[in-house]
Amino acid sequence: MSASTTAVVFMGLIALATLVMAGIQVGLILVIVRLSRRLEELGNRVEQDLKPLVANATAVSADALRVSELAVAQVERADRLFSDVARRVDDTARMVQATLLAPAREGRALLAAIGAAIGVVRDARRDRRPASIGADDDDPLFIG
Repeated sequence: MSASTTAVVFMGLIALATLVMAGIQVGLILVIVRLSRRLEELGNRVEQDLKPLVANATAVSADALRVSELAVAQVERADRLFSDVARRVDDTARMVQATLLAPAREGRALLAAIGAAIGVVRDARRDRRPASIGADDDDPLFIG
């Protein structure tokens, strides 16, 4: 084999290798194009499937917000109601104390005064009586 024949063989091998590489590249491009189409279809399908879920989630979150606002309003209303009831109970207790306990104290003071007056009268009666009956020898009722 001569040098020119060897060069032609190597040139043929280089051409064949270039052709094989070009075929592989075209095949890879076709696979990539198919893969990108499938990914696009998958993305569209996922988007279509998720749209109702997102809409439902949005509606649920809006409803939850509304419910929480209503709950807060009801709790505040109940708090005002219980505060009002507690204030009224306190007012009623104060009124009962003022209405019933003050006259009861005055009545107790009046009874104490009456008791003291009775005590003074008893002491005055005791002072008028003789100290001991039958201890005196000059008793006028004594016969003998």
